Amino acid sequence: MAHSDEAAAERFRHIVVPHLADALSLARWLTGNGFDAEDVVQEACVRAFSAIQSYDGRGERAWLLSIVRNTCFTWLAKNRSRNLVLMGTPAELSEAQGAIHEDLALDPEADLIRKADVTLIEAAISSLPQPYREVLVLHDINDLSYKEIAAMMSIPIGTVMSRLSRARKQLAAQLGQATQ
Repeated sequence: MAHSDEAAAERFRHIVVPHLADALSLARWLTGNGFDAEDVVQEACVRAFSAIQSYDGRGERAWLLSIVRNTCFTWLAKNRSRNLVLMGTPAELSEAQGAIHEDLALDPEADLIRKADVTLIEAAISSLPQPYREVLVLHDINDLSYKEIAAMMSIPIGTVMSRLSRARKQLAAQLGQATQ
């Protein structure tokens, strides 16, 4: 392996690898499917590796998530119908949450209630319009700042703030209806 290839691989390990969980989370929310999300993240990693030497060192996570976001939209344009609603099936959502939280179950009844709540919340988030869902996931789940999201999406910070506000209101309304 040439010295520059070794340097690129090391830089990739340092910059990209620590943020792969966030990348997969974002891709899952945007595609609505864990298997598709894995494909998107794999392609995004190839793109990130190709661009790693030109990366300027600012905002590692935002840089990677921007690549994932763009890769995701390219993938969706090639592989999905425009009329398709992007959301996972309840079984996929429940299975994913079960794997993540398997070891947290202290009381079977409480665990069952928690899993139902998580499934309900994830289904509500998945049903949000894509621009609102995307901003909500980037800010509230991936913990990106308004400024990072605005730069990533090429929109004004005010638009990020209004979309996030609308997403939260719609989410609260959906969850309020679901619990009645």
